[in-house]
Amino acid sequence: MPSVRWACPGHVLIVSLTFFLFPVSVCVGSPQENLIGTLLAIFGNLLVSVSLCVQKYSHVSLAGNKDPRAYYRTKTWWVGLLLTVLGEVAIFVSYAFAPLSLVAPLGAVSVIASSILGFVFLREKWKPKEFVRRYIVSFIGCALTAGGTYLFVTFGPNSHEKLSAENIVKHVIGWPVLLYLLLEIIAFCLLLYFYKQRNATYLVVIVLLVSLLGSVTAITVKAVSGMAVLSVQGNLQLTYPIFYVMLVCMVATVVFQASFLSQASSLYDSSLITSVNYILSTAFAIIAGAVFYLEFNHESVLHICMFLLGCVICFLGVFLVTQNKRKTKAFEPYVTMDMMQGIPTIHDKGRAVQPDYNGSFSYGTLVNSESVIPAALPAVPEQVSAFPGGTPVARSAAFKQD
Repeated sequence: MPSVRWACPGHVLIVSLTFFLFPVSVCVGSPQENLIGTLLAIFGNLLVSVSLCVQKYSHVSLAGNKDPRAYYRTKTWWVGLLLTVLGEVAIFVSYAFAPLSLVAPLGAVSVIASSILGFVFLREKWKPKEFVRRYIVSFIGCALTAGGTYLFVTFGPNSHEKLSAENIVKHVIGWPVLLYLLLEIIAFCLLLYFYKQRNATYLVVIVLLVSLLGSVTAITVKAVSGMAVLSVQGNLQLTYPIFYVMLVCMVATVVFQASFLSQASSLYDSSLITSVNYILSTAFAIIAGAVFYLEFNHESVLHICMFLLGCVICFLGVFLVTQNKRKTKAFEPYVTMDMMQGIPTIHDKGRAVQPDYNGSFSYGTLVNSESVIPAALPAVPEQVSAFPGGTPVARSAAFKQD
């Protein structure tokens, strides 16, 4: 999943209902508005983490009870889906109130929440020997992530302009944005060439493709969210073509990001993808906010340095949390024609392993099944002899017949 979660275009209607239910009367660019955006982003990421655990619990319960029902027929899964929608709506609305560079790194809240909820809510099992190696390091990662989040929220950019259609068009046609987009297009084409033509399926290459698309997604999400909020407040922006241009770009980049992440998940471990994708996507989103929306123009050097320090600490914490997830050990044994006491030999990393023989053993599988009855060999008349295995001539004839 990218580090910055995007809402689907249909959430614009839900955003309207949200503002009717929770009217806001603060001025644009005020510290109160930044606080609202930050709290919405934190609340949305927490809801998304809870929803993922609820849905995971639904799947685990069905599997544990051997329930034949489909997962979408359980109330728990639908509760998780509802929480996901509410969380995504909150994150989507937060882009209209807080700077992009402030909202993007807050995806780390979801990492911390998922780690804690996985330990408490899902009751993940652990061994005493693994506690120091796994959970102490994870707790340190959570502490670093929380400290980094506090730093970049405290020293993050405060400048935030009203995102009307006219202001967005001015940003788009400005030479810094055009130069930035040109460099992104060139870098994306080069990476795509090496990925498709040169078969460079490295994780960094795939995640860089996702991050470059993600920076465009961050720009368009903030633009669509800002114009939707202004429309709800009475300043209609939906009649401008730039709104639909941004909307189409947002949907297209989200679809391509999902495609590349799906390809990465089939090649690499999910925890490694999560950490690398969060770091690169957040970095590109911050750069996009600085170039497109000029969010750091009125910030002092000290505030910028403390903000970057907080991001680096947060990146390190997320890396520690995700890299201490329990990984499944790859085990791919194979059965050969070697025989040990009448049972096929199993090899693992060059070592012969004798399987347990507690009943019937099906060739080609490593699990004994008592319900499977081994097929009897056809009787060969030539093999009948006083000797247990028949005469050598009879055994030779049997092998030739087979």
